[in-house]
Amino acid sequence: MSGPFASTIAQSLLVKLGTFAGQEFCLAWGLEADIARLEKRLSAIAAVLSDAEQKQSKNDKIRFWLNDLREVLYDAEDVLDEIECETLRRQVVKTKGSTSRNVRRFFSSSNMIKFRSKMGHKIKKIIERLAEISSLKSEFNLSEQAIDRSHVLHEETEMNRSFESFSGLIGRDKDKELIINLLAAPSKVGDAHPFVLPIVGMGGLGKTSLAKSVCDAENVKSHFELKMEVCVSDDFSLKQVIQKIIKSATGERCADLDVGELEKKLEEILNGRKYLLLLDDVWNEDAQKWLLLKSLLSKGADGSKVIVTTRSQRVADIMGTVAAYNLSLLGQEDCLSLFYKCAFKEGQMELYPNLVGIGKQIVAKCKQVPLAVINLGTQLYGKTDETEWKSVRDSEKWEEKGDGILPALKISYQRLPTHLKRCFLYCSVFPKDYLFVDLQLVQFWMAHGLILQSSNRNDKLEEVGLRYVRELISRCFFQDYEDLNYAAIFTMHDLMHDLASSLAQNEFSIISSQNHQMSKMTRHLTVLHSYSFFHETLPKFPNNFHQVRSIVFADSIVGPTCKTDFEKCLLEFKHLRFLELMYGSEFEAFPERIGALKHLRYLVFFNNRDIKILPKSLFKLQNLQALVTGEGLEELPKDVSFFKDLQNPYKHLSSTSVKKLEKCQSASAI
Repeated sequence: MSGPFASTIAQSLLVKLGTFAGQEFCLAWGLEADIARLEKRLSAIAAVLSDAEQKQSKNDKIRFWLNDLREVLYDAEDVLDEIECETLRRQVVKTKGSTSRNVRRFFSSSNMIKFRSKMGHKIKKIIERLAEISSLKSEFNLSEQAIDRSHVLHEETEMNRSFESFSGLIGRDKDKELIINLLAAPSKVGDAHPFVLPIVGMGGLGKTSLAKSVCDAENVKSHFELKMEVCVSDDFSLKQVIQKIIKSATGERCADLDVGELEKKLEEILNGRKYLLLLDDVWNEDAQKWLLLKSLLSKGADGSKVIVTTRSQRVADIMGTVAAYNLSLLGQEDCLSLFYKCAFKEGQMELYPNLVGIGKQIVAKCKQVPLAVINLGTQLYGKTDETEWKSVRDSEKWEEKGDGILPALKISYQRLPTHLKRCFLYCSVFPKDYLFVDLQLVQFWMAHGLILQSSNRNDKLEEVGLRYVRELISRCFFQDYEDLNYAAIFTMHDLMHDLASSLAQNEFSIISSQNHQMSKMTRHLTVLHSYSFFHETLPKFPNNFHQVRSIVFADSIVGPTCKTDFEKCLLEFKHLRFLELMYGSEFEAFPERIGALKHLRYLVFFNNRDIKILPKSLFKLQNLQALVTGEGLEELPKDVSFFKDLQNPYKHLSSTSVKKLEKCQSASAI
């Protein structure tokens, strides 16, 4: 789906172009006429993008047209960035006041003419491509609409609501009681060790919420000396699962230990202790992998118990030592109760009996899946216009194949303001079960230009971005929300992650041990397996990286280990805006090549304690807005003072809060 990308990129560009032509540096380059022509051409196309977005699902030609437009718009963003970056670089060089021969050559008239000619040629090519694309729009009978250039979030989100209403545990008291009784029952001679209870059900039923609620119950915790919770998700790597269990039990990440050392450490932790372990969202159907882990878990004391949540009956058959607990669909009356709690303000329900009736019809379409009920209920919270409720009830998305959950989630997405759509889709670059921190997510969005100045010029971009976050939380696009006063943390349900990934299509690629592919349209990369990326993807697709804008090395075993490999990787990323090394990399000095990434805005290697030195070339990154370093860093380059836009993403927090936030980030390291 290209619409939300094309329309929001167009909005962003028009806002930027509106001030760009008159700025001093643009006048200095003599590009004001070119910029004005680009703005005029783009405005003509932008007027029909909202209608094109609505029609693309039923018209492949419109979808392909939007794909072509999106690529041109990305190129336009890159050109404007390049002009800004070059101007900033010249300002910095001038400020440093050097009189060397290289600096004089840098400021020579021939050098400036060459740059102006190069940029003018690029803008001309973009205008020509836009003209060609624009000529085709008449074929689609698209309606023109007013262009919203304000990019304002019109509603201030109410964040004082009880998020317990969204937990999906309404109507699950009996399920909870039965599972607690199974866990609290004393072990008998001949019982399997450890006791493994699978909870099975389709996505969106609330298996995880139920399992966590059971584990937190006082009459369950009192039976166990040690409690651990681990999200396994798609890739069942024995090493990763052991790391996560150790992390949950002790707080240690153990990234530098091999499998043998990890196994020994886990045995020491479990030895003689009666534990309760939650293995959440398991997909592995390889019995041998489970038997290897089970042999380690058997080192705990008798009476130790494991809860497994899964959508797969096959997984339950492999892992369970007792019959699986099959979580049923939520009762219709409970679904209605859950929906009304999410949709109505307190005391409002009695005032709008007409909406209550429409709500009942909406809930019937959700097919008793709690996540669908919760999601649509929150979309309508505080809305009293009957037309809005009917638009949800009568949406054509209900006609698509599904079990009630996917149509509901698509309707929720459809109702998002345009600028929030792109922000949501960009979250899919982070791996499943990622622990988001609101301040970091806002910096990520800012790095990609997704947050624009509101009509109130006193609002900082960070403040606008935090309002975006609150709006998405209130609409339940995120879950497990926790306000830590100094920051908010939250996760994304894996079905929401699947939705974002499917809608973004080949904008995003995930490199894992099973998938080494990426397309020429890929703009954002998630690397789950570094070895596969450096030794299979990079050599196989050497020409597909120059357009990549963000890369997250999310390998929970280890990040890029070889500095030479990493330098080759950096050489390919001509337009990188965002680079995150989530885990340990086995080199102490960051490659000098980083200085060539002139578009880079966000650099983070928080969990990499081995990186001690940053290169002098770092000062060339004039667009850098946020630099989040690891504990091992010994010093910054002396030229860091020349960064014009560099910010501390936690500048408004106390030192105590920063330490707490760092602890929170460290806790999400696995």
